[in-house]
Amino acid sequence: MTPRIVKKYIIAFEKYKWIGLASFGLVVAGTIVVAIQPEPPVTYLIEAAVSYTGPPVSFSKTASEIQEQGKELTQEVLLSDQIVLKVADKVKVKPKTIATNVKLKMPEKTKSGALESPLIIVYYTDIDVNRGVDVLTELTKLMVQLSGDINTGRLKTIIKKINELLPQAKKELQAAENKLEEYDRRERPALVEAENGSLLGGISNSKIQQREIKFTIAGLDAQLRSLEKKLGLTVRQAYISSALSADTIIANLRSQIYQVESQIAVIRRDLRPEHPTMIQLQRQKGAAEELLQQRVDEVLGGGGMAAPIRGNLTGIRTQSSLDLTRQALANQMVALQTQRETLEQQLKQQIQQEEELRRESALIPNKQLERSRLEQAVGFKKAIYDQMQAKLTDAKAAEAETVTSLSLTKPPTPLPVVAKPKSVPATLAIGALLGAVIGGGVIFLLGSLEGTFKTREDIRESLKQRDVLLLGELPLISVDDLPPEALPVILSSHSPYLEFYEKFRSNLRRIGGKDAKVILITSVSSQEGKTLSAYNLGIASARAGKRTLIIETDLRSPSRASSLNVASYATLEPLLYYSSLSDCIRLVPEIENLYIIPSAGPALQSAAIIESSEMVRVIEDARQRYDLVILDTNDLSTSNDALLMQPYSDGIVLVARPNYTQENMLTEAIDQLVEGELGLLGAIINAADIRVSIPQPAEELPTSIPDLNLEAIRQTEDISTIFGKN
Repeated sequence: MTPRIVKKYIIAFEKYKWIGLASFGLVVAGTIVVAIQPEPPVTYLIEAAVSYTGPPVSFSKTASEIQEQGKELTQEVLLSDQIVLKVADKVKVKPKTIATNVKLKMPEKTKSGALESPLIIVYYTDIDVNRGVDVLTELTKLMVQLSGDINTGRLKTIIKKINELLPQAKKELQAAENKLEEYDRRERPALVEAENGSLLGGISNSKIQQREIKFTIAGLDAQLRSLEKKLGLTVRQAYISSALSADTIIANLRSQIYQVESQIAVIRRDLRPEHPTMIQLQRQKGAAEELLQQRVDEVLGGGGMAAPIRGNLTGIRTQSSLDLTRQALANQMVALQTQRETLEQQLKQQIQQEEELRRESALIPNKQLERSRLEQAVGFKKAIYDQMQAKLTDAKAAEAETVTSLSLTKPPTPLPVVAKPKSVPATLAIGALLGAVIGGGVIFLLGSLEGTFKTREDIRESLKQRDVLLLGELPLISVDDLPPEALPVILSSHSPYLEFYEKFRSNLRRIGGKDAKVILITSVSSQEGKTLSAYNLGIASARAGKRTLIIETDLRSPSRASSLNVASYATLEPLLYYSSLSDCIRLVPEIENLYIIPSAGPALQSAAIIESSEMVRVIEDARQRYDLVILDTNDLSTSNDALLMQPYSDGIVLVARPNYTQENMLTEAIDQLVEGELGLLGAIINAADIRVSIPQPAEELPTSIPDLNLEAIRQTEDISTIFGKN
């Protein structure tokens, strides 16, 4: 079996062979021009060598480092434009000539990075030996001088850079020291207290004082409860009663009220309440009670001299009647309550103080860490500053020790170069080989850039990647003496091509099932053989005993029914033509059970005809009368007629053809049909490279036709016209 890539190349060769031959001819012509050129004049090779010198005895580290760095010169540095221009000015040679003829052999490095040899070998070719020696002499001299200039420049750069960075380093050091000093002024006392234990001691003392205050408050609470039990008064009630009982004005008013009440009690039996004396006494009593209430309000309100006393005063005379002993107990309760409140304030202050000490203690590790960070920053900045000072001192000491890292080891020595004579046959042979490779590559490249499937294997792989079923692979049908507009349909029942379409029909029947009665056949673009496939599928179905109807729904092209020996009489207006199934249907004379409705095209507004009710009735009637209905439609690249016919069908079959189907167009068509759920049943490969055994006449021995892929295409150049726009 021929490999796929070979098939692709043969197809591309058939199409682009003249371009490939032109490329071959151009390369061979160029080779001939090179071969007939005269022999070049004798040239001389001048050789010189410079070597890396070891660092001289030096007392500065910077000088040693610069000398070692000087051993890392590259070819680009040694042959810079500046060096070449200086040499050209000295010896009066074009700079481009010098750059072209000079070569350097740099020393190799070992795995450890050391140089295998200190030598740098310099080569120069020229037809004038004296001029070559002058060029190489001047070049090596400038190389040595360049090495010294580079080393000196490096040293000056180091000193300049240190002088630029030193003030900033000093400034940063001072800033770090100032931060540490400021931090110590602010946080050092707390850190010292934490270090000597004063902070923990303060927390412990605060806890002890809190415990003592709590014990004292507990004792005061016991005394207050005892006095409350003896007096029957709360602390607030006792304070109010003591304040009222101690006021002399309240005592006098209470005495007056008692006197008036005593008089009223004495004369009540003899006088009526309306008696003037009774009325007078009642008025005196009311006035005294009013004055008593005012005095109580003054005492409880503080009179502007003391804080007001707030409490529930149920009876003024009862609350203000304490004797001296009970008043002393009440005063004691007030004093104890005052002492208790004072102790509670002290306890609260101690608790707050303890919390502050604990918060300060919790911050001590962070403060210590911050101070340690500041100390490290100071140390780091100081180390950098000291290193820069030391480096600057060392660099200034190296000014007198920095020299070149190269020295001339071998002066320029001319060597004759014997040029090997040119072999014309060998040059032509190499040119011919190169031309063949380039010509073949151009052909292969042009074939690859076409974007079409070259072989059936390519189409099969693309369908497999997109999970599209392959319903069949149909060979190219070779028929002699075929009219230009006719299709190579399989009218003979003994045709060897019939079995391929029978396999296509059975696969379609197996996959679509009994529900797939109306099949729509289309292709991505024209000339892929969709009409031929539709006709031969109808023939295979009719040969299998199925009543089959082919409907040409490509209304943009004329009918191809003449290939089935059926004349098209679609001379009526299209809607009238499709209004009656019995008027537009034709029997295929040579195939039993096969019928066809020729196209009414070419017609204007084909989309309107396809979506008309007449077309719908034709397809629905055909669905009821026939076992299989095949709809031959336009290709997808020409119009959307195939998509308009899709709702009338039970499935779509795509036709692809090697060397005609575009890869991107097939991919887009499959994605559109699959994503739109338009019922894609599968695809077929038409005009595939398949070996077909054709029986020979009786007097001849049976034989088989070889691969018809290219041979048939070359012998029947007009077959592409057989498919027309299909």
